Amino acid sequence: MPAYSELKRTHTCGELRSSNVGKPVRLNGWVNGYRNLGGVLFMDLRDRYGLTQIVVDPDQIEAGMLAEAERARHEFVVAAVGQVAARPEGTVNDKLATGEIEVRVEQFYILSESKTPPFEITDETSAKEPLRLEYRYLDLRRKPLQDKIQKRHEITLAVRNYLSGEGFYEIETPLLIRSTPEGARDYVVPSRVSRGKFYALPQSPQLLKQILMVSGFDKYFQIARCLRDEDLRSDRQPEHTQIDLEMSYVTPDDVFCVIEGLMQHLFKEILDVNVPVPFERFTFEEVINRWGIDKPDLRFGMELIDLSDAVADCGFKVFAENVKSGGVVKGLVLKGGGSYSRKQIDELTDLAKTHGAGGLAYILRTESGDKSPILKFIGDATAGKLYKKASVETGDALFIVSDKRYRAEQILGQLRLHLGRKHGLIDESQWKPLWVTLFPLFDYDDETGHFMAMHNIVSHPCEEDLHLIDEGAGSKLDASDVNHPWRRAKALQYDLVVNGWEIASGGQRINRRELQKKVLNILGIDDARAEKMFGFLLRALEYGAPPHAGIAAGLDRLVSLFTGTDTIRDVIAFPKTTNAVSLMDGSPSEIDPDQLAELGLAFRKGDKG
Repeated sequence: MPAYSELKRTHTCGELRSSNVGKPVRLNGWVNGYRNLGGVLFMDLRDRYGLTQIVVDPDQIEAGMLAEAERARHEFVVAAVGQVAARPEGTVNDKLATGEIEVRVEQFYILSESKTPPFEITDETSAKEPLRLEYRYLDLRRKPLQDKIQKRHEITLAVRNYLSGEGFYEIETPLLIRSTPEGARDYVVPSRVSRGKFYALPQSPQLLKQILMVSGFDKYFQIARCLRDEDLRSDRQPEHTQIDLEMSYVTPDDVFCVIEGLMQHLFKEILDVNVPVPFERFTFEEVINRWGIDKPDLRFGMELIDLSDAVADCGFKVFAENVKSGGVVKGLVLKGGGSYSRKQIDELTDLAKTHGAGGLAYILRTESGDKSPILKFIGDATAGKLYKKASVETGDALFIVSDKRYRAEQILGQLRLHLGRKHGLIDESQWKPLWVTLFPLFDYDDETGHFMAMHNIVSHPCEEDLHLIDEGAGSKLDASDVNHPWRRAKALQYDLVVNGWEIASGGQRINRRELQKKVLNILGIDDARAEKMFGFLLRALEYGAPPHAGIAAGLDRLVSLFTGTDTIRDVIAFPKTTNAVSLMDGSPSEIDPDQLAELGLAFRKGDKG
């Protein structure tokens, strides 16, 4: 066989057209398919650019090369040397970009053989995901995945170009940093030169990008790799990529303007869709009350209805006593749901219970009368109030949850999404971006009795709520009381939501040391521990930190949204399973005992899993 330099491709497998007829060419690619018709071999060669049909005619090729061509099978890598020819009349393939031509082969070489793949390399496959992940290099040859990876590249490039045009610098922050174990667990890396000490892999560049603001780089961005040791699901991976940015001397409105411009640019560049700006804005309180979730899908209606007043004085204790104790009774209406069967009701009830409901009340309005086990407890008068408040008509179903505030909404929010998908209520042709703003600054954990950051330990309180920080320290109210000052404080925190996906999250940051210390203290981090964990940030805030704000958008989620896939694994070249395992290379794996000794590490007896 000649040196490869003499066989290297002159064209890709998606490049040749009728204008190339008569031209000598060399093609390299995988054998996608082959057919033997009366001794003449027809092969489709494939690369990421497309397919080209080649023809091996025994009368036009040496016997040895013919034998090689006859030996070739699916996924062999081959080189074909020949001339471009027009396909005979009646054999043009309109489905292929190269369908008007074929290459008449004069020389044929096998560059690399392939074992029989464990699944076919076709657009549609029935292969199970674990097998595809184990042989990811084969799965990535399939066009649907290649298209998604290509789209990821295009989106990333468009982001870089847009933000650079807006005056942002792309600045890389370290992957080996100090551990600040708040929120998700860190992945840690032992230091060889500093025995007994560890680096952490960054969960985000948050603190470092704030320090860049102190450094005077007032517009920063980064396509940042982030790693979190957390339980996984379809939209999470142990390592992910985010479009991270921060700006100085700004308010949230300035961040909104940049991100809306970026999103408008991406929608037009990638999907050729015009998305109007500004995006709608809703407070956290409003989205919870109306849709029961802080990332609402606005492509369909079915808003939640507060029924508390209508049932406050009814004879049904499940409703009345809950309202009296500060809870809420809320419902949603499924148009045409009055024909629901008992089985369908039971399935919906089970779903509600998986999200924390004690049960699910319902009323079915049918032509033959209203049906519900609660009607005998609430009476006709209360039922009438419910129908009026919720605009329930004959043929509709009213589903009701009675529970603590926020939990009732969360349960109904999940039922709303389920019913929207099940009954085809979602308009898949629409794009509905929105901002959710003014999240609570703190979240109170009933089990531990401690406050946690609702979003971020560096989120700045709303200016009008700053007094609540000091008032809470001297408050006589128990922390479990919803009226406690710290539970009423709002943050200048915001999320960007598109079609029910949280795409980005950000906020105005604290830029004064004393305020940051107070917030850390509320979170149970005393001054000594704060200095140990966050001393480098606190010191930086003493040297003239400008007001600053930023945001981080999930690149993986954004690509998933743009390519119409439900899992980010489809848009990551080498993803992990939900157990954080790479089936392809077998990581995580044991390491050599000599490596452990060099790091000064050893397993305790019984520690190995």
